[in-house]
Amino acid sequence: MAGKKKRKSTAAQNEIINLTNVCKAYSTGAPALKDVNLHINRGEFVFIVGDSGSGKSTLIKLLLRELTVTSGSINVMGYDLSRIRHRKIPKFRRNLGVVFQDFRLLKDRNVYENVAFAQRIVQKSGKEIKRNVPSMLAVVGLAGKYKAKPRQLSGGEQQRVALARALVNQPTILLADEPTGNLDPKNSWEIMKLLEQINENGTTVIVVTHNREIVNAMQKRVVTLKKGVVISDEEKGGYIDED
Repeated sequence: MAGKKKRKSTAAQNEIINLTNVCKAYSTGAPALKDVNLHINRGEFVFIVGDSGSGKSTLIKLLLRELTVTSGSINVMGYDLSRIRHRKIPKFRRNLGVVFQDFRLLKDRNVYENVAFAQRIVQKSGKEIKRNVPSMLAVVGLAGKYKAKPRQLSGGEQQRVALARALVNQPTILLADEPTGNLDPKNSWEIMKLLEQINENGTTVIVVTHNREIVNAMQKRVVTLKKGVVISDEEKGGYIDED
């Protein structure tokens, strides 16, 4: 990548995610990720971009410990994900918030119950739930919609509920996998502004996206994958035109 300035490594004590020489191969033997080295600090906002098949989804699944590496190592929040015991994975995931393109809301429950569900999983008390859920719904601008079912909401509102659910347990890291993929431009920007606000409050935010306009406009750190390889890692980067 001529003319692209590589990001300098920073002090290890600030790192919250560390991938070292990570390779992941499918059962067919085809590589999904090849020799990936990636270091993310606490409080960073990072876009992960690349075409379909570039390895973005595989990377997210590795960070969630839904997949394990073929070789190399991943350390997230002090957890060695290649060695973590199965029984400790739920505890590890409590510090991760995750937002998906398809919202993944509980259709038979209202907005309040969708967000409260995340609190009940970590065994918060009824008193804490009654305090935390309305507070988080206010943050995402849905204080007045707490009784609504998902089918009564717009796509943008559903994604806000998903975001509130991901954030109500105050995760250290928020992973957003194509969070604006099913939204129109107006709602997409509103979600991105919320993510930026969340990041400014100290949460490390990692966003996988195809949205070229958003990536170029926000001028955050951008990591570009192509065929399983990191081809660019830039501060205040943009979407690379590979043609």
